[in-house]
Order: sequence, then structure tokens, then C-alpha cells
Amino acid sequence: MHYENFWFALGLTVFAGMATGIGSILAFMAPRTNYRWLSIGTGFSAGVMLYVSFVEIFAEKGASALVEYYGYTMGHWVNAASFFAGIALIGLIDALIPHSENPHEVHNEKEFAPLQGKDSAPKLGASDSKKLMRMGLFTALAIAIHNFPEGLATFLAALKDPSLGIPIAVAIALHNIPEGISVSIPIFYATGNRKKAFIYSFLSGLAEPVGALIAFGALTYFIGGDSGVIPSNIMGILFSLVAGIMVYISLDELLPTSRAYCKGHDSIVGLILGMFVMALSLLLFK
Repeated sequence: MHYENFWFALGLTVFAGMATGIGSILAFMAPRTNYRWLSIGTGFSAGVMLYVSFVEIFAEKGASALVEYYGYTMGHWVNAASFFAGIALIGLIDALIPHSENPHEVHNEKEFAPLQGKDSAPKLGASDSKKLMRMGLFTALAIAIHNFPEGLATFLAALKDPSLGIPIAVAIALHNIPEGISVSIPIFYATGNRKKAFIYSFLSGLAEPVGALIAFGALTYFIGGDSGVIPSNIMGILFSLVAGIMVYISLDELLPTSRAYCKGHDSIVGLILGMFVMALSLLLFK
């Protein structure tokens, strides 16, 4: 592990997490609602994450480290088990979050409609405002919880290989944008305060770099020993876990969202384009 990439990896993780704030800004400033960019963008993100998960992280980074440490047969068994453990982990997080506040559920078009031309939120009754505020806060909390493993995925990939971390960070940033929108809009309608809506959206994205640092610090302290270097078998397991998490996010959130807002073949075009760009970038950096 090359820790000289630490600050670069952290910077990429911060960039990916802060995209929730970009989503909040777009919700307030977008001149019109355009769902095609959302469909193509989330399809593109899914393509990037699926390709890199199966081809680079699971089949190469995870498998090679585990086969070298455990031997061919046992290494592949541990690799597969770690992959499905990652899926189980993010699936458990999804199951523990109420359906209405879960950012991995497909949201309706009204929720993503921009708030252009509105200097203040419409007047609502106290009960409606309270419900919207609760919805926004729970969504922010749900996104923060989901962003912990996503942050670790971005951080570890960039730490190991900066050329691999960049496309992953961009893909995660793209899918964080609509999550930021889903936090800011209900809070704005509940409070009439753009600044407060932006702050909550922005803070929900902070969980990405914070989660990455906490997880990395804990691994380095408890597993790294005196040298502070995480053993190769643990890194292999972590990479396979990350691959499972990214595949789950792609299939459970990105593709359904892309399909919900697509026209014609927008979704599959974005998916294939994402895979092509990811394959090309990996080949160019070989």
C-alpha cells in the first residue's frame, strides 16, 4: 500500500461527498427541469461502477491479493465470500432505513423539480412543515449512513491506484447529486431557508470523507500493527467488500433511477458509455 497517495485519495473522497451540495445548488438555480441528464448521468455512473467493480476491483485487485495470500482455491472462496458480504452489508443498511427516507428508493419527479424563481418556500401548515422537515432530516441521515461505505470505496481505490480512484469518485459524485436534491427540497419547503437546506445537504455528504478516515484509521490502528500497514489479505477482503457495495448501489439505486427518468434508450446509452469510458481509462493507464 502506497500511503503517499493519502492526501490525493482524501481529496477525491471529499469531492465525491460534496456533490450533495452541488445537487442542492442545482435544485435552487436550475433554469428548467431536465430529466434526460439525470437518466444518462445515473446510467453512466452505473456503467462505470459495474465495470470497475467486476473487472478491476473484484477480479484483479481483490482476487490477486487473496490468491497470493491464501492460495488459488481458498483465495477465490474468500474473494467471493467478501463480495457477497459487501452486498449483505449495504443491503442491511437499506433494510434498517425507513422506505420513505431511503435515498436508494426511486423518487418522483416533483421531488427533483428545481425551485427556480422562488424567493421563499410556499406557506404550509405547521403539521405539513413538521413532516417535511422530518423527511429532509431523515433523508440527510440516511444518505450520511450510505455514504460511509461509499467513502471507503473511493478512498481505498484512490489510495491503491489514483488512476482507478478518479473515475470511481466521479461516478459516486454523479449519483450523490440527486441525493443532495432530495435533502434540500423538503427542508427548504419546511423552513423557507435556502441556507439551512444547503447546509443540511452539504453535511450529509461529509459522511463520505469522515467515514473513510474513521474506517481507515481503525484498520490501520487495530490491524496495521507497529508498521501501520494493512496486511495484503485484509486489503483484498476490503476490495472485494467494496466491489459488492458498488454493485449493489448500481443495481439498487442508479439503474432504477436512470430507467425512471429515461426517454427511449437514454439509460442503456449511459450505461454502455460509462463502461466504455471506464474500460478505455483502465487500458490507457496500464
